[in-house]
Amino acid sequence: MPGREYLRYVALGDSQTEGLGDPDDAGRPRGWADRLAAGHLAPHNPGLLYANLAVRGRLAGQVRDEQLAAALALRPDLATVVAGVNDVLRPRFDADEVAGHLEAMFAALTAQGARVATLTFPDAARITPLARPLGPRVTALNHRIRRAAHRHGVVVAETTHHPVVSDPRLWSPDRLHAGPLGHERIAAAVAHALGLPGSDDSWTHPLPPPSAAAPPAGPRSAAAEVRWAAAFLGPWLVRRLRGRSSGDGRTAKRPGLLPVASVAHLPPGLATVDGKDGKSAHPKSP
Repeated sequence: MPGREYLRYVALGDSQTEGLGDPDDAGRPRGWADRLAAGHLAPHNPGLLYANLAVRGRLAGQVRDEQLAAALALRPDLATVVAGVNDVLRPRFDADEVAGHLEAMFAALTAQGARVATLTFPDAARITPLARPLGPRVTALNHRIRRAAHRHGVVVAETTHHPVVSDPRLWSPDRLHAGPLGHERIAAAVAHALGLPGSDDSWTHPLPPPSAAAPPAGPRSAAAEVRWAAAFLGPWLVRRLRGRSSGDGRTAKRPGLLPVASVAHLPPGLATVDGKDGKSAHPKSP
């Protein structure tokens, strides 16, 4: 629905929506929802207010229980709902149960008049070979997300099939969260799915080749996989065994509707890779 005006945007979700992997200059999580609000929505919607209720580590059912009522109370005319990856990682995963929580949020928000957007997830094995057993789970969840979204008129940003999503440069070192380039691409994908002014499919385009000075982004060695497992997968598993979460004791970073001017300004252009040094050329916060 191009040209629709948005005055209140509320984001619900987990660590990706909170913005892990995309720190601002002060080290605070920024992320794709901030980028969507500041770089794609605010330029065409003067006076836009934005809240971000997402908290890292939350399962889909926890997002529903902890964030939905607060979101409805803010009466958004635009909401994004992205959750389910933490469920996929759990030993006991039920795609129908997870999709049921997402659909309940879709139904409640659309019934109140909000336009809602969500996205599908890439196959984790394309990013982390050790995650190959999770592939069928991701496929099953994506299928149910599409069906639930169709039933409630929810917009879906399809990030699943595009080769660029497996480019290591889009991911943070933990491979569980997008990096700055990845968060910017997600924001652009959602903007395109919503048909926002100035959006297009350029977010699907591959990144330029790395410079000669940059190491090639090829298959990771077995040693690199072991180092990754020790640095990131191991601590995650320890928290699970102890019944803990990275989000324990945390609350939403932006629980109320605030002017988007309070988010570091991010222009809508896609981040690229600087041809001279291979570093991200995404804009920095002032």
